[in-house]
Amino acid sequence: MTLPAYLEPLGDGVHLVDTGFHRERFDAAYLLVQDGRAAFVDTGTNFSVPRLLGALDALGLAREAVDWVIPTHVHLDHAGGVGLLMQHLPAARVLVHPRGARHMIDPSALYQGALAVYGQAEMDRSYGRLVGVDAQHVVASSDGMTVELAGRPLTLIDTPGHAKHHHCIWDELTGGWFTGDTLGLSYREFDNEHGAWVIPTSTPVQFEPEALRASVCRLLERAPRCVYLTHYGRVGDVDVLAARMLALLDRVVAIGQALRSAPDRHAALCRELTALYVGSLREHGCAMPEPEIERALAVDIELNAQGMAVWLDR
Repeated sequence: MTLPAYLEPLGDGVHLVDTGFHRERFDAAYLLVQDGRAAFVDTGTNFSVPRLLGALDALGLAREAVDWVIPTHVHLDHAGGVGLLMQHLPAARVLVHPRGARHMIDPSALYQGALAVYGQAEMDRSYGRLVGVDAQHVVASSDGMTVELAGRPLTLIDTPGHAKHHHCIWDELTGGWFTGDTLGLSYREFDNEHGAWVIPTSTPVQFEPEALRASVCRLLERAPRCVYLTHYGRVGDVDVLAARMLALLDRVVAIGQALRSAPDRHAALCRELTALYVGSLREHGCAMPEPEIERALAVDIELNAQGMAVWLDR
C-alpha cells in the first residue's frame, strides 16, 4: 500500500505526519505505533485532523487503537486539533502539562489569547473553532512521569522556557526526545553538509531565556541519539544542534536588551532578527537568496519579535 505523501515512517514505530499547517514541512505531528497500539505527539490544528486520521487508516490502525494524545504544550499549532481529534478516538486519553490541562478541557481562554495575537480572520483561516476535551479523559503529567504504550516507556519532563505549560517526551526505544519547541525550530530546507540549522523560538507569551537554557541542558543529560522537532522533523547530532541553538539564544537576548527602549521597537526587533537569521545561515553555508530566507522565516520573525516584546516588558 502506498502511504500518503504527508506520512513519513522514521523507523522503530515512529511516523511523522506533516500537518499541512502554514506550509508543507513546517509543522509535524508524530504517530507512535507499538504492538498494535498507538499514540499521537502533537496534533497540529483542527484542519490537521483529517491527516491524522488518514495516517491511522494508511497504517491499518483502528481509531480504538490510540491510547494517548500528548501535546507538548497547548499552543495551537501543537494542540489546536486535540479536542476535535479526541472525538474520533474512543479509547484515548490526553496527557498534557498540568498548566495546560484546563485549557484542553475549556479552550475559551486559549482561544481568546490566540485571538489577541492573530486576529479573527487568521483564527478562522488557520485554527477554526476549538473543541474541549471531557475532563475524565485528561491526564496531567508530572516531572519524571512515565506512561507506557504497549509496554514501551515514554517519560515526560517539565521543560519551561518557551512556555510554562511545556513538557518533552523521552522515547527510550529510539533514544529520542519529542521536543515541541524547546529545542527550537529547524527546517529541512536549510540542511546542508554542515548539518541542521536551528533557531530558538520566543513565540508569545512566556519566553524565558534562562529557563529555556536550563531545559535544553536537561534534555542533553540523557545523551539523546535524536530529537523529534515539531518544526520540523527528526534531527541527529543533538549536541551540535543544541550548541547552535543556545549560541543564537544568547544573541537573541542581546538584541532584545539593546532594543528594550527603542522607538518602534517591534519593527526594530523584526529587522534585527532577520539580520541575525540571515547572517547565521550564511555562516552555516546556506546560499539561498535572502528574499527566499525571509519568506521561509516570515511567520517566525513576526511571532518571535512579539514574544520578545512581552519578555522585555515583563
